[in-house]
Amino acid sequence: MPAAGPRCPGVRRRLPVLRWLPSYSLAWLQLDLMAGLTVGLTVVPQALAYAEVAGLPLQYGLYSSFMGCFVYCFLGTAKDVTLGPTAIMSLLVSSYAFHEPVYAVLLTFLSGCIQLAMGLLHLGFLLDFISCPVIKGFTSAASITISFNQVKNLLGLQGIPRQFFLQVYETLRRIGETRVGDAVLGLACLAVLAGLRAMKNSLPRASRGEPLAARVSYLIVWTSATARNALVVLFAGLVAYSFQVMGSQPLTLTGSIPRGLPAFRLPRFSMDAPNSTISFRNMVEVGARLGGRVGAPTASQNDYRIDPNQELLALGERPLGLQPRRSQGQRVVLPFRTAVNAQSGVCTPAGGLVTGALVLLSLAYLTSLFYYIPKAALAAVIISAVVPMFDAGIFRTLWRVKRLDLVPLCVTFLLCFWEVQYGIVAGVLVSGILLLYSIARPPIKVSEGDVLLVQLGSNLHFPAMECLRDAICSHALAAFPPRSVILDCCHISSIDYTVVVGLAELQQELGKHGLSLAFCSLQDPVLQVLLAADLEGFQHFPSREEAGEALGFPGFSPRVGVPRLLWCGALEDEDGGPTFIRPPQLQCGELWGGWLLGR
Repeated sequence: MPAAGPRCPGVRRRLPVLRWLPSYSLAWLQLDLMAGLTVGLTVVPQALAYAEVAGLPLQYGLYSSFMGCFVYCFLGTAKDVTLGPTAIMSLLVSSYAFHEPVYAVLLTFLSGCIQLAMGLLHLGFLLDFISCPVIKGFTSAASITISFNQVKNLLGLQGIPRQFFLQVYETLRRIGETRVGDAVLGLACLAVLAGLRAMKNSLPRASRGEPLAARVSYLIVWTSATARNALVVLFAGLVAYSFQVMGSQPLTLTGSIPRGLPAFRLPRFSMDAPNSTISFRNMVEVGARLGGRVGAPTASQNDYRIDPNQELLALGERPLGLQPRRSQGQRVVLPFRTAVNAQSGVCTPAGGLVTGALVLLSLAYLTSLFYYIPKAALAAVIISAVVPMFDAGIFRTLWRVKRLDLVPLCVTFLLCFWEVQYGIVAGVLVSGILLLYSIARPPIKVSEGDVLLVQLGSNLHFPAMECLRDAICSHALAAFPPRSVILDCCHISSIDYTVVVGLAELQQELGKHGLSLAFCSLQDPVLQVLLAADLEGFQHFPSREEAGEALGFPGFSPRVGVPRLLWCGALEDEDGGPTFIRPPQLQCGELWGGWLLGR
């Protein structure tokens, strides 16, 4: 086995388990066991809670929580990742499943097919087009939406609609119908969860030199704070069971959950309805807006390089694996509880095997106890999990860093209150438009002198050709007398056919006025393309000085645009336009603000 890796690098790339399995040690096993158990105590209550968010029977949250752990152990590339249902994906599923598991299972199957195809076709780079403002916008909006969605369970209200604005209206209108027992228990659970979270964040790490009692105390407190979801659900279940024994029940319980696993079978591609049958086409049309959603892996604190294409393969194989079938559960992406796995000291993806086994044991032996879990406790678990997703500081940060990024952030944030998927799509489109605009309008630096020196601040793509042509012609032909042009291509690494055609037309237009166009600092790929195009009158030189000498201006030194430096403090002429002056204390050839003043 150890020798197979170097001889078959392709196998190791497609089967990442071969990267760490040959060197697996007993020390790693101990840490993976501890991390797997810790994450498992977080996964089980969260899986039940996220099924509630998705509008599915609670057992479907557990069905979705174990197979991903097994598959990712062999196909995943990040040791910290634990696959399972998440709050945001549960929210998306709820808008498609209509409380019908058949829709959720079909959605999972189709999403797995799409992700598997994207992984095989190496389309992981598409995830790079989802910008950070878009991600922050929809996670912040989803945090508010999911939290308010659970207020009804926290207060014991029934019949609240799913749409956010109607939800807010109905909740406030019916606030008087609050069940006191649910409200008291839910708020108490929220307070305990917040306290345990704060305790964990402020807990100083015990060093090896401290006494054994101090280290044991630290381990107990850390484990309790990390497994706070399980502790709170257990406590709430004991309270509900006590009320049940006494013959009164002021709490709303989750109810019965089937024991074990459902039958292994293919997903249903049609659905029986009263007096009709819903075909596969109709089911897909209803869910088309969600079928292609994928979860982008985020860089975790580990020693493994994350391969987006391999992650898509792992995510795609998960709903297509041996889980009951296919996958008899909610849509699955990388969960936020991955941080728990990292903080638990996990060494390899094998920790997921322990987590998956714990979920299976829960399905086999603990489902009868889940009957007594109050819905208010699960609502508290969900709210506690999603509140940290809201990042209020991102608005202030973007205002300081780049205000234009506030546009996709705000578009995504606001539209997500209508529908999360629409907000994400709109944010990606706005980010794409801003990206395309920056490509079509690159920064162009024009330095005037005996010869016009033009330098692009970024690469040259075909949408920018018209902008470059207008900038050159407007300066070269408007000058008196008109000036030849040197195009500095030091930042241009590649060009396409449209750019070549545009440069040829630009050269012809300057030639009509008796002007020349010379290229300097051409990189080899660009030079090869231009030579292959066989442009008439094509001239290229290693440096701008040599280009200036070839055009008849020895000792060429461009005069840098002082007006650009003085724009903010410019004077106005009689017509109200800006008049630009050079500081009188500076002479030609001196540096001012990083610019070289020409004559």
